[in-house]
Amino acid sequence: MILRRVLIANRGEIALRILRTCRRLGVEAVLAASDADLASVPARLADRVVRLGPPPPSASYLDVDAVIAAAKTAGVDAVHPGYGFLSENQRLARACAEAGIVFIGPTVDQLAAVGDKLEARRHAIAAGLPVVPGGPLDDTADAARLAAEIGFPLLIKAVGGGGGRGMKQVHDPAALASTIDLAVAEAGAAFGDPRVYLERFVATGRHVEVQLIADGENVVHLGTRDCSVQRRYQKLIEEAPAPALDPVLREEMHRAAVALGKHLEYRGLGTVEFLVDVDRGTFYFLEMNARIQVEHPVTEAVTGLDLVAEQLAVAEGRPLSFGQADVSFTGHAIECRINAEDWARDFQPSPGTVNDAVWPLGEGIRVDTHLQAGATVPPYYDSLLAKLIVHGRDRAEALTRLHGALGRCAIDGVTTNVPMHQAVLEDAEFTEGGVDTAWFTRFLRDHPVTVPTGVAGSAATGSAEAPGVIEAAGSMAAGGSRG
Repeated sequence: MILRRVLIANRGEIALRILRTCRRLGVEAVLAASDADLASVPARLADRVVRLGPPPPSASYLDVDAVIAAAKTAGVDAVHPGYGFLSENQRLARACAEAGIVFIGPTVDQLAAVGDKLEARRHAIAAGLPVVPGGPLDDTADAARLAAEIGFPLLIKAVGGGGGRGMKQVHDPAALASTIDLAVAEAGAAFGDPRVYLERFVATGRHVEVQLIADGENVVHLGTRDCSVQRRYQKLIEEAPAPALDPVLREEMHRAAVALGKHLEYRGLGTVEFLVDVDRGTFYFLEMNARIQVEHPVTEAVTGLDLVAEQLAVAEGRPLSFGQADVSFTGHAIECRINAEDWARDFQPSPGTVNDAVWPLGEGIRVDTHLQAGATVPPYYDSLLAKLIVHGRDRAEALTRLHGALGRCAIDGVTTNVPMHQAVLEDAEFTEGGVDTAWFTRFLRDHPVTVPTGVAGSAATGSAEAPGVIEAAGSMAAGGSRG
């Protein structure tokens, strides 16, 4: 079928990113917006806006019934869930199917296969992927046996957890049983699922992922991304391709990701996340994200593809228009997430009204943002304001370009983490490439930031030398990308 009208069930920069591709392809874009976003830039630029509900996500962007009602009201052919919120929600995918609406994403069965950590692990093993040594727990005796095989330290992980939540590290065998009991109780209370499992703790690890695009039969990888710069398991900087990675290991990861996609008969965009064990020189399957990723622009930069357009094509039932041999990689791309948070105050959120917003322009610079002067940064949602993406002939040129671009970012009215990104670029270990997931903790320890006496936390971020104001729609060329 041909998609003529699509409901964008999301907000902020990703809503604008999807809207831009819809407009380029001649697809009518309808935005489903909460009351807090009815006057936002995405709402002003959409062909039509349908109210979802009050600002809290539970009453709007996380309300399946409200999204389906909005889709029916607008008479759309499909729903694009973006990332976060309901993007991997089986109930929404099923409700779309029942209403005769296309869910732009994988099938319900595929969402179920990768949405449960133990089920995803089972499929990974069936597809021949290496997994972190460990397994599910049935009883205390089982835990003791697994722990003896894995060795200490180890991790107890909640099946329903994610983003760093629901994990406990155990160093002492004597504390294993009591920590498991605590983890089970907390998992049941926090996630409604008391199941936990054990995994080996990898002391020095890198987060490297492989982007897939598939049409249910053909599976193509679009290379690696490195997402190891994280704070509390939240990504801050992403790169494509992953730097300082052994070429043989990289190819093995490509093959592993494609094998999982073929095993699942996957359809749509998917990202297979791996943990690279630096000390052992190997990698393990972590999970598969069945949606578009925040960091997808760095892949677009090095491949020249529009991943949202590819999503729409697959959703229409079309086969991939290219094969693996047609994909080529050019240069290096880096993305910085610009968040409304105060580095000097332990990254506390900084909601408010933006008085002015100036973004850099220039060759190899792309900015995906929904932010402009007068915009409100509400307290209800994620703090992501923009993504600054740079592309260079190699990593050295990309870093140089990023350094200059960050210096030309100027946001007045809310505090952002631009100064943190600037400090990161001065760090020798980061500049060398290939940092591990514990690096940012070390970086913060070595770069203490204090708040000047008498200074309130709400100001600007960065200078505006030779600034250029980017289009609100997050242009993809003069800046432009999305994540």
